Amino acid sequence: MNIAKPLLALLVFAALFMAGCTATGDSTVIEPSRDNHQSQPTRSSDSKDDPDEMSSAAEDSSEEILKNIIWASVPSGSLVRGSVKYSVNTFKIMTTEVTQKIYMAVMGDIPDQARMGDDLPVANVSWYDAVLFCNAFSKYVGYDTIYSYESIGEKNYLKGLKVNLAADGFRLPTEMEWEIAARGDTSTSYYWGAAKASDYANYAQNNKGVIPVASLLPNQYGLYDMAGNVEEWINDWYDAFPSKSVKNYAGPETGTYRCVRGGSWSDVVKNIAPDVRNKQEPMTATAMLGFRMVYSAGL
Repeated sequence: MNIAKPLLALLVFAALFMAGCTATGDSTVIEPSRDNHQSQPTRSSDSKDDPDEMSSAAEDSSEEILKNIIWASVPSGSLVRGSVKYSVNTFKIMTTEVTQKIYMAVMGDIPDQARMGDDLPVANVSWYDAVLFCNAFSKYVGYDTIYSYESIGEKNYLKGLKVNLAADGFRLPTEMEWEIAARGDTSTSYYWGAAKASDYANYAQNNKGVIPVASLLPNQYGLYDMAGNVEEWINDWYDAFPSKSVKNYAGPETGTYRCVRGGSWSDVVKNIAPDVRNKQEPMTATAMLGFRMVYSAGL
């Protein structure tokens, strides 16, 4: 009897349940609530879409996956822009960007990398590559898949894509979730305040190129590389923000570009601030682009 998958699912459940952070923000920019209620993830039935089967490499790497994934809990809160408030529920987020080791363990292969290393963030991944990874991880540990589609085309283009944020699975963060997490309970322009930027972020002035995840100091939620190293794909289509307050905003239904946040090792410091927005066509894959996952038990 193969117990690897049930054991992995149990350990992922435990890691998500135990993940937590004590900091809460309270500023003119971030207004989190004091409600730290967590929805416990539950095992669910098989997804109704048709994701790729997991490779034998992933089967043999379950312990490696858990060893390299740590989750932090971000409390429910609000992001204020001008007079408009954007609120989000509490959610779990990976403390690091997905590494080459984790990507290989789940997918059985990785795209060509400018620099190879188990603890380097995986890069050269398109938005479609990132969501296929989220689906594969969700399915492997026994949760629903967020992203469904009719077929996979050239360069992993997903025909007939649908995103079900109410499903109980793993996905890319919404833009509002990402920014609230990145700010880490701070009201300053950067989450390190007046401290030395290079102690917290890998950016162009460091002139190092990509570096292993968690090499520098984390923010107040225990999240590493929320500024610099690799830019991170966001779930949302890119568009102007709504002019009225909204809860759990997840972008428009359609668009041309997907949001990208955080800046990369090639950006100057002003471009890695948590409020700086970027966009890319979802087929784009460069040495500056990576991602991390979140879990929220449905929006």
